[in-house]
Amino acid sequence: MKRQTMKGTDWQKVKRITAIGAIYILVVIAAFGTGTFNPNEWTLNKLKDQIEEKFVKRAINLGLHEPEFVFNDDDTFIIAVNKCVDYLNFTTKHEDRIPSALLIAMAGVESGWGTSRFAKEGNALFGVRTWDEKVPQMKPLDLPDAKFGVKTYITKCQSVADVIAILNRHPAYEEFRLERSRQLGFVDEWNYDELVPHIAPWSTNENYVAIILDTIKARQLP
Repeated sequence: MKRQTMKGTDWQKVKRITAIGAIYILVVIAAFGTGTFNPNEWTLNKLKDQIEEKFVKRAINLGLHEPEFVFNDDDTFIIAVNKCVDYLNFTTKHEDRIPSALLIAMAGVESGWGTSRFAKEGNALFGVRTWDEKVPQMKPLDLPDAKFGVKTYITKCQSVADVIAILNRHPAYEEFRLERSRQLGFVDEWNYDELVPHIAPWSTNENYVAIILDTIKARQLP
């Protein structure tokens, strides 16, 4: 039987296909290696989200629940708010989290460290106002006919969650979010002198930023 041989043109096609295949394999290997040892930002964020999602699911399966908000003085109030923030961070994306020290300082200043009427009767730690009559609220004693009210909550942790949502969504805090994002990418710890000024819209008190900064530093908040 005569042995079949490839024609010159067929052999050229085989070499061309082989060369293309080899190049493709090298490209895939290079891409895999680059992605493994020098992952891009999208890859890192995707991996981080997947890890956080698995962590949240595992925590929930283990019986994660909102911590009881118990306190009897300023120090235990700080601990209670901090526990609440830790709990909320389980279901908050890393880039949307608010520094614990900032939330604790705001809650303490706004509620008199949990002693205000709004905090005691309405679980309101931040004095968030609403003009929507359908939203549960309390009227200030000196303004019973006011068109606005202070939002009330089922738990104090819900009050903290609401403030986190406001700081993450309200247009007035766009600069705050930009500064937070910048710090998340370039600093190892929060620079409150740069971050806190961007929450100035929260209060009409022109000294509010200074009060919050002093509270964070004086009490060495976590």
